[in-house]
Amino acid sequence: MDISNLYFTTANPILLYTQVQPLLSREKSLLLINNHYSMDFHFILTLSLIALTLFVLKNKARTKRLPPGPWKLPLIGNLHQLGDSPHKSIQRLSRKYGPMMFLQLGAVPTLVISSADAAMAIFKGGSGHDVVFSGRPNDLCAAKKFSYNLNSISFAPYGDLWREMRKIAIVELLSSKRVQSFRTVREEEVAEIVKHIASTSSTVNLSKLSMLLANNVVCRVAFGKKYGGDGEGSGGKSRFDAVMHETQVLLGEFFVSDYFPWMWWVNKFNGVEARVEKCFKELDKFYDEVIEDHLVPTRSKLDHEDIVDVLLRLQKDPSQVISINNQQIKGILTDMFLAGTDTTASTLIWIFTELIRNPACMQKVQAEVRKVATGRHKIEECDLPKLNYLQLVIKEALRLHPPAPLSVPRETTEDCIIGDYEIPAKTRTIMDLRSIGTDPKYWENPNEFRPERFMNSSVDFKGQHFELLPFGVGRRGCPGSNFAIVLVQLAVANFCNQFDWELPDGMSVEDVDMEEEIGITMFKKTPLCLVPTRIL
Repeated sequence: MDISNLYFTTANPILLYTQVQPLLSREKSLLLINNHYSMDFHFILTLSLIALTLFVLKNKARTKRLPPGPWKLPLIGNLHQLGDSPHKSIQRLSRKYGPMMFLQLGAVPTLVISSADAAMAIFKGGSGHDVVFSGRPNDLCAAKKFSYNLNSISFAPYGDLWREMRKIAIVELLSSKRVQSFRTVREEEVAEIVKHIASTSSTVNLSKLSMLLANNVVCRVAFGKKYGGDGEGSGGKSRFDAVMHETQVLLGEFFVSDYFPWMWWVNKFNGVEARVEKCFKELDKFYDEVIEDHLVPTRSKLDHEDIVDVLLRLQKDPSQVISINNQQIKGILTDMFLAGTDTTASTLIWIFTELIRNPACMQKVQAEVRKVATGRHKIEECDLPKLNYLQLVIKEALRLHPPAPLSVPRETTEDCIIGDYEIPAKTRTIMDLRSIGTDPKYWENPNEFRPERFMNSSVDFKGQHFELLPFGVGRRGCPGSNFAIVLVQLAVANFCNQFDWELPDGMSVEDVDMEEEIGITMFKKTPLCLVPTRIL
């Protein structure tokens, strides 16, 4: 019998004793047993300490590789620190923990980018990280539903389908030529809103009129006609204003399952799933109605193709790399509505909110517009390039009030290293566009509304200047910013050409509420109501 093998393989001292007893005296056996336990204890203790040390060092090293972030609670991580206004909480935390901040939101590891330099490190040409940060989370409840199971440009995962849909958007739907073809639509709808304002002898709700304008333009551009409810173009609510607004609110709302996927059942009990289903059914019914209308052979054709016409034509085109089905058409239409209505309306309102709070800026815009108009009642799109100060005002409003300040969340597709930090795959990424636009390294007195800061500056909002990214950056940047901006320019120019604007009696500049409504697009929470005085 090999006693050494017996020692290393036997953990039972009684068995050990009975096996070695015939070979050794009782005293020697007991001594061996004691030595076995003594050596075994120290051996196991030593191994345990080594393993524990390696584990601590490994995790310490890994923690050092992640960007800094606030202390986390068990299970919920940093969710409790987001509060009722996540964009404000994230901005506050970023000031403390730095321009690249790591949060654990429930089960979701999250990276927050909040400075121009951090954005540049990821997206600047040649960095190679743009592709890695071009993914989208595939488990966001509302996004998955309203994008028709991720069949949209905004929410499709990075890959062949997304590339083809984005190509269709850039080449077919939102090209300069296509945007220009809708010029008449924009001018007619702005004229309708101006006419309505002129007929009002009291306070007008600019928030309501801005949404109506954006909805009417997008309806005509996308569907070929307005689908209005109470008084198309007369200040009434567009038929789909409510459903589209509810859609954007739901896309920005908190869903437990977005952070704890195994708790999907909670959505059934707290009412949010029912809200999503109700809103989605109304939206889907409308899309079916529009598509059926476009397939009627006797339907009268417009001077130009609307977006549904284009998509249905591409659906029949055998040369297309991917076959477009109705689900994808509906997903793209949702993109068009959300990107074309909410961002436009919200930008218009924040521009006028800042102008009414800064009368000197309002007067400069009006003087410039009226000089270009030379007594004409209407500013046309061909006049817009001459309105230099107006362009500065729009840039400054977008800097302070990016339409979607936390952007649509991205997700890393693989592990990568950014500077000193290791970013794991499947990390949800938030671009804090407001913090980027108010980065004190690039902006003097960053919280002041001062359009003059853009004089003699080449900085623009098209995604090439990392200190100003209101429409995002990289492959996932918004492809339709030009579509929205030209309508904003035209509306502001015409509103300022024909009217002087004042706050209602009893209100001062300090009384203007700047609180924001929660959602992907940040609307002014309290409607902007102003008193117009017609001068033409």
